[in-house]
Amino acid sequence: MNSFLTIIWDFPKGLDFGFYTLRIYSLLFALGFIIGYQLMKKIFLKEKVSLDKLESLVIYMVVATIIGARLGHVFFYQWDYYSLHPMEIFKVWEGGLASHGAAIAIVVSAYLYSKKVFKDVKRSLWILDRLVIVVALAACLIRFGNWFNSEIYGDMANSKFETVFTEPVRERALAYYGEQIESIDFEQTGKLKETDSLNLPILKMTMSFISDDIANDQIKFAHLITNSMRLNLDNRSAQDMNLLIPDDAFLIWDSNNPKIASIEVLGIPRHPTQIYEALAYLLIFIILFSLFQKLGLGEKRGFLFGAFLLLLFGFRFFIEFLKENQVDAEAAYAINIGQYLSIPMVLIGLFFMIRAKKVKNDA
Repeated sequence: MNSFLTIIWDFPKGLDFGFYTLRIYSLLFALGFIIGYQLMKKIFLKEKVSLDKLESLVIYMVVATIIGARLGHVFFYQWDYYSLHPMEIFKVWEGGLASHGAAIAIVVSAYLYSKKVFKDVKRSLWILDRLVIVVALAACLIRFGNWFNSEIYGDMANSKFETVFTEPVRERALAYYGEQIESIDFEQTGKLKETDSLNLPILKMTMSFISDDIANDQIKFAHLITNSMRLNLDNRSAQDMNLLIPDDAFLIWDSNNPKIASIEVLGIPRHPTQIYEALAYLLIFIILFSLFQKLGLGEKRGFLFGAFLLLLFGFRFFIEFLKENQVDAEAAYAINIGQYLSIPMVLIGLFFMIRAKKVKNDA
């Protein structure tokens, strides 16, 4: 008997309004800045800092986050590709952002902001101690955005919250076979296929075909699904595999609509690590905000910044053990790129926490 809760995550990446499709990831990304602005506004008012300084801080942070996250992905993960296709670096809308790059850029921008606005680079830590509170919340929203995008998910596993991500399969199938298939839907059957390593949930995949003469095309479509699509799904890399079509699977045509057929497929269960991370970052936000509000650690210059690096990247190091590699090259490493990058972040965090000194707020 299956003791696991299988979640079939079959949500589109955006909300289609006909004239415009609103990407949920973009909405949550922007929401992180909007909520962050409101929280920083409360902090500035509480500490009697001119709100004029906040307006320019937002500009610095937005630019730094986007540029840093993009360049972090380019240099840390796929420099071999982007070095040959430099113009592709500017295509941020196609994806490819790295949190480590964003973290580095935020630190640099805090230094430049303090030098420009406060005329005092020593105020960088004052800024960072407050920024990291809202950054943790923004990171939570971004991971929820990754969940809606069905990306950066976990390794194959039967976990208590195992998830099958079907939207990537729909996107690929319609990209390859869009001239033959109009739509694809998935639903659970309540059945499992047991293997030596995984229990694979069996899903019903229903397709609506495009044809003027469907009666004569049924054999062609059956071959398309049970051969071409089956091989396409089966030959994908581990991090890009979400469904399999069994060798003995066959199409069942709808008796009421000859353009619709269904087939039983095997879902690949994965850890929903986006949710794990989102909840962890939410907890880190609560911890940092509580330390700032109740214990007044905002006056201990650098402590909150260090705690942020320690908590967030410490968690990031361990959660990576449950995640698929982001690039194929990581398969040859003892630990992945995200973990290598997290180690110095944790050490830097410890350094700032240990050396933190109480400084009276003179904002």
